[in-house]
Amino acid sequence: MPSWFKKQMKTAFKNKNIHQIVVLNQCWFFYRKKKIPEK
Repeated sequence: MPSWFKKQMKTAFKNKNIHQIVVLNQCWFFYRKKKIPEK
């Protein structure tokens, strides 16, 4: 997990920003799908 992503997630959880957490979660799964192709 990239450091910039971890920092954004920590900030979102600290501020209890549900919208940002949801968006980051969607971005992470999209990113993983692109990086690690499913077999």
